[in-house]
Amino acid sequence: MKSASKRNSILQVILYSGAIATTTALSLLAPNLSKPAEANLENSPKAVLDEAWQIVNREYVDGSFNQTDWQATRQTLLEKNYTSSEQAYEALRQALDQLNDPYTRFLDPEQFKTLTNQTSGEMSGVGMQLKEDELSKVITVVDVVENSPAMKAGLLPGDQILEIDGKPTASLSVSAAAKLIRGDVGTDVVLQVMRSGETEFDVTLTRARIELQAVRYELKREGNERIGYIHLQEFSAHAGEQMQKAIENLDNQNADGYVLDLRGNPGGLLRISIDIARMLMDKGAIVSTVDRNGEKQELRANRSALTDKPIVVLVDGDSASASEILAGALKDNGRAVIMGDQTFGKALVQSVHSLSDGSGLAVTIAHYYTPKGTDISKKGVTPDVSINLTDSQKRRLYRQPGAVATISDPYYSRAVNLLKNKILLRPLVLRDQQN
Repeated sequence: MKSASKRNSILQVILYSGAIATTTALSLLAPNLSKPAEANLENSPKAVLDEAWQIVNREYVDGSFNQTDWQATRQTLLEKNYTSSEQAYEALRQALDQLNDPYTRFLDPEQFKTLTNQTSGEMSGVGMQLKEDELSKVITVVDVVENSPAMKAGLLPGDQILEIDGKPTASLSVSAAAKLIRGDVGTDVVLQVMRSGETEFDVTLTRARIELQAVRYELKREGNERIGYIHLQEFSAHAGEQMQKAIENLDNQNADGYVLDLRGNPGGLLRISIDIARMLMDKGAIVSTVDRNGEKQELRANRSALTDKPIVVLVDGDSASASEILAGALKDNGRAVIMGDQTFGKALVQSVHSLSDGSGLAVTIAHYYTPKGTDISKKGVTPDVSINLTDSQKRRLYRQPGAVATISDPYYSRAVNLLKNKILLRPLVLRDQQN
């Protein structure tokens, strides 16, 4: 029996707490390992199931497949008859659920396209990041992309989306709401918005092609010190070059030290996290990964750092995956002070594959450890300096975008105070090193 697809696009290794995206390279599928079904899979929903099964069989980090009979799973998948792709997709999701791994998951064609666009650094839409508010359960704006239709219309983090084109969001998941908001460039979507202290209002947004800026930076004068503030939003495909530009420009402006803000950063591409770590540390281990066979790979700095100025890194409970790799590397090597809250705690690496019908599959392929061998899975990186704000205090802060990264921001103000001390001590440290 022929394999369902001779070729399969394997996407770059990622580390995300939730979203997934990648860049493309080519790989060959392994031949079928058994023949439970003799029916021709060509042009059948079963073709995608067979592709996905083989990828998991070949790459999944746990060779026991969570103590399940993965061969029997293939038998079951291919013996069923499917009248639509949606039926096959649901069967695949149920099969993957056996692994008890939320990061190994199937993406339908629309989800896959959206997520691959995300890490490419571009998207089509209105430029908002949404979540379900923990208390109210209302679809809420988390972030607004610079120069996007949402920003131009004046939408703000904390705004609640009550309706989308007249459809109430009360019964919608975040993904369902996002699906309604997305659409073709040039088309309109009408949102009913509730903002704290104001009456409900409608806003019409025209969807557009948006270039995403993963890195925002500025030189801040804090007393006698020049602080280079860098907010790294995610480790997308262009984040490395944007980070390099930020460091070089701030260094040219004679920044005395840096505040690197990783709050809310869900992760991204593994290679970008390594590239950025190498921009900030000249030597030492960055991270080590261990695959299903116990093979360990250690990635190290390569004496290509762009700066040796003091750094304070801001993290919170939403700093995940690639953010935790970077924070863990800088912490374990004594290169930066980590400040904020315990991070998310995702220590798994995924590869993402495109399947023959345009859908995708994310597969956990390795576990990673910080340079000192710490397993942060479900624990996170422990900050050197904790900032103990209540949830309500955090919500108030993030609902006032103008307050973030100012002295009114407890994270930033503490970072600046600590950084000032390090800047004052720096000449003494350099003199001792020279002696």
